[in-house]
Amino acid sequence: MKFIGAVQAVVTAAEEFDREPTAAELDAIEAEMTVISAEVELLDVQITLLDRPVSELDERRLRRARNRVLAARRDLTNQAGAGSPEVA
Repeated sequence: MKFIGAVQAVVTAAEEFDREPTAAELDAIEAEMTVISAEVELLDVQITLLDRPVSELDERRLRRARNRVLAARRDLTNQAGAGSPEVA
């Protein structure tokens, strides 16, 4: 039986990628949490509609979930634009 060794020098994750998120990364995630929550809710609605016919109530749920995603993205974009005074 032949021994098969790794061709690459490093098989496991590099030291620089094996770390906790920084404070700046956590702040960015926190700032986008409304968008993330709205997208998860939209995905949940879409998953529930995969294997059944869509009723009028389901159409409303889907439309409201899409509107929440759009509103959250709009609000996040407006907040980012408000922080840049050079943009007029």
